[in-house]
Amino acid sequence: MTGQTVAIEVQDLSFAYDDAWVLTDVNFAVDALDSVCVVGPNGGGKTTLIKLILGLLEPVQGSVRVFGGSPRDERKRIGYVPQYAHYDAQFPISVMEVVSLGRLGHSLSGYYTKSDRKAVLSALEAVNLTNLADRSFSSLSGGQRQRVLIARALSSGGDILILDEPTANIDHQSEQQFFALLEKLNQQMTILMVTHEVGFASTFFKRIICVNNQVYIHPTSELTGELIQDMYGGDLRMIRHDHRCREEGHEHD
Repeated sequence: MTGQTVAIEVQDLSFAYDDAWVLTDVNFAVDALDSVCVVGPNGGGKTTLIKLILGLLEPVQGSVRVFGGSPRDERKRIGYVPQYAHYDAQFPISVMEVVSLGRLGHSLSGYYTKSDRKAVLSALEAVNLTNLADRSFSSLSGGQRQRVLIARALSSGGDILILDEPTANIDHQSEQQFFALLEKLNQQMTILMVTHEVGFASTFFKRIICVNNQVYIHPTSELTGELIQDMYGGDLRMIRHDHRCREEGHEHD
């Protein structure tokens, strides 16, 4: 795979729920090994766009291609980390078992194979959680749970990793570890991440996709507060942990 291979290609795409158009005339391409941040206001179409790429929705007009094929046919090439992981804190499931869920559907027999176990262990190693494989998932910190969910996505063996608001419930230290992990994973797979916190984009992501019914894609070097304000008003949070806007620091609502 080379950097010039197109991982995701969206052409003339439009989508509506009933008569309400959510996305209109969308065109963009994401290269293999690219790292892209997806931003936009609530209700602007970010989640719908991700569902279209995952093959969970079908375009009303236009097309989505994943490595040249349909999202449904290429679904196993995409690892997905959803925004919210709903689980019963009392349910006795281990880290190993959670990651193994990413292998569902890979075996025709319906049972986990040696190949599945190898993929799970490799995914745990990639996120530095091998030593916690037998630990209860509910006993982990927020940052550790996020890494387990990434391992679950990685265990499917895909070439694209899509994450929806992955830093929403983790602390600053865990966030730093998270982006160090993404930087390592980006050496071998395409990263697409949805977020409201775009101030850190230039420190990791190569490009930014702005979604608000229509879609605009920019190099992160073009990302400015003025650009975000002009396109989306105040619905995005600009956060830079290595910078203070003024001497007294940031104020938050």
